[in-house]
Amino acid sequence: MKEIVEFLAKALVDNPDQVQVTAFESDDDLQLELRVAEEDLGKVIGRRGRIAKSMRTVLKAAAIKDGRRVSLDIME
Repeated sequence: MKEIVEFLAKALVDNPDQVQVTAFESDDDLQLELRVAEEDLGKVIGRRGRIAKSMRTVLKAAAIKDGRRVSLDIME
């Protein structure tokens, strides 16, 4: 799942080398933390959060397949 977020984020931003995804795991939960450059933050979130919501939807679909719960936090 970490790779999915990294792939999507790198496709959206101007500085793909500054994209970092950190995963924190517990029993059936997975928390992903996405960090991008400050100037790319708006590109990852999108208008009214549409891109961020879409990324979370893709992650939840992949998580259901694995029987897990996943959350995504976007930070600069």
